[in-house]
Amino acid sequence: MKRKLTAAIGIAGMMVSIAACGGEGDGGSDKGGADAKELTVWLTVDAQNNWPELVKAADAAVQKKHPGLKINHEYYGWPDKNAKLDAVLATDKAPDVVEMGNTEMLGYMVKGAFAPLDPAKFDNSDAWLDGLKASVTYEDKTYGVPYYAGGRVANWRKDVAASVGVKTPPKTYQELTDALDRIQRKQGDKFNAWYQPTRDWYAAMSFVYDAGGAIATESGGQWKASLSSPESVKGLKEFKNVVEKYMHGDKTKDESDRYIVYGQGKSAMIFAAAWEGATAEDPKNDKTGKLKGNLENFVMPGPSGKNMPVFLGGSDLAVPVKSDAQDLAAEWINAFAGSSGQKGLMAKGNLPNNKTDLATLKNDPKTAVPAIAAESNWFVPMAPGWGQVEKAQILQTMLQNIGTGKKSVEAAAKEADAAIDKVINTK
Repeated sequence: MKRKLTAAIGIAGMMVSIAACGGEGDGGSDKGGADAKELTVWLTVDAQNNWPELVKAADAAVQKKHPGLKINHEYYGWPDKNAKLDAVLATDKAPDVVEMGNTEMLGYMVKGAFAPLDPAKFDNSDAWLDGLKASVTYEDKTYGVPYYAGGRVANWRKDVAASVGVKTPPKTYQELTDALDRIQRKQGDKFNAWYQPTRDWYAAMSFVYDAGGAIATESGGQWKASLSSPESVKGLKEFKNVVEKYMHGDKTKDESDRYIVYGQGKSAMIFAAAWEGATAEDPKNDKTGKLKGNLENFVMPGPSGKNMPVFLGGSDLAVPVKSDAQDLAAEWINAFAGSSGQKGLMAKGNLPNNKTDLATLKNDPKTAVPAIAAESNWFVPMAPGWGQVEKAQILQTMLQNIGTGKKSVEAAAKEADAAIDKVINTK
């Protein structure tokens, strides 16, 4: 999944007229549109380029039930999708189905942009992956359907590991750090035994959740930041330890070009989105000429003794509240992302949206690592002001202050909590 799943919630002003067409969102109560003659589906270019046959199959299944139905498709790139969606949602010409990155959902749900859906109408809804289920749920209502998932794994160079006598991936955190210590001693202090960008909050928060902490917790309908809790501080201190011991590059960098840096050959390991290792060994990124077939994914062990909980990225499908064909839209979504569609998506290298299908991937050596890694996952707080937290880069600032030594873990976490608390409950 070659995109960075960050929240893009710049939608202030886009929803001027939404309240007039549905209030708190009874959704499809008066806009079922079961007899509609036309359906408009917006997807990203991932579907157009990589699995167009699955789109056609969904169309055929719905049109078989509704002869004469015309289904229109529009495809968008990730950078410009939301700007176009925001513009059209302010009109009366909203599409009937839209694809959203899972961290993009929250801001739209808070503003009432999407119609509530009945999970019982969708295949495997009782087994949706926890992180994806969280991304489509707001105030106990469901506003979307998980489409597919992408997790994070550890990836290292087998040749570098073998140079210190390590022939198999580590199963425990102690085994991992022992191997990295040996690699670091052998390669010297200009080499990154583990290239871990300081501002990579997806990785840092995995340490926090592994230690029993959290970004924020909810009680009585109110969210409160918890990065300064003893558990969260424990996780942040271990993250700092990793950065100090194994990361000898720029301590102010984020993860956006990690696969490029990895391809330069001065790092032994990354903890990253599952696609990054394969992208690093692509000839245009591999500056060593040695990475092809020499990189190995493995499930990231956590300091807790369990598998490291990973951020679960992915896409969701939603029905705009202004759609006049909400029932048909729901039918199309189930035809596309239901049981049959999930098998097709898995065949294309995606993780499925549910635990039942995910379990089948654990038996295949080609898919076992990302499947097992995805079983333990976390997601961002589903708080009304979370988009403002991301926009302000509060976590990245905290991590940079920690990684550069500008502030202690305790002081940086306390400052981040204060900044989060100012906005996290604001719609």
